[in-house]
Amino acid sequence: MHQVFELSIAAKALFALVETLSGIGVFLVRAEWVQTLARWLTASELNEDPADALARWTLHLAEGFSVSTQHFWALYLFSHGAVKLLALGALVSGARWGYPLSIVVLCGFIALQMHRFVLTHSVLMLGLTVFDLAVIWLIWREYRSLPQTRGG
Repeated sequence: MHQVFELSIAAKALFALVETLSGIGVFLVRAEWVQTLARWLTASELNEDPADALARWTLHLAEGFSVSTQHFWALYLFSHGAVKLLALGALVSGARWGYPLSIVVLCGFIALQMHRFVLTHSVLMLGLTVFDLAVIWLIWREYRSLPQTRGG
């Protein structure tokens, strides 16, 4: 299980780095650019088949990419990634306090993800939550297996 823990921490760190960089990228991209790109990408397919489900879905997502949605995702991705990188850094460095901190941080993001799920019914939020729950379980197992220190 220790190797699964280490692998999950490495995966979380990689995802956290990608999230942080993606948050910066999403903030810099204008909503109009996303909509224009989606129209360009789907134009030929919709000319061929106006009922194409994937093209329609892509356009629907792009049209829903408002400035408020952009700001939510930029802030969410950046903060989610940056905070996880800090908490995971504490785990990697062997800091005992990093284990409960990581669990608390992930629980906070689960609460945010579930709030967002209630508002949007996004399956992505459910997927992130399941992954975070699995990582919390692995962190808890690893924390409990650490040797006890004097006074606690």
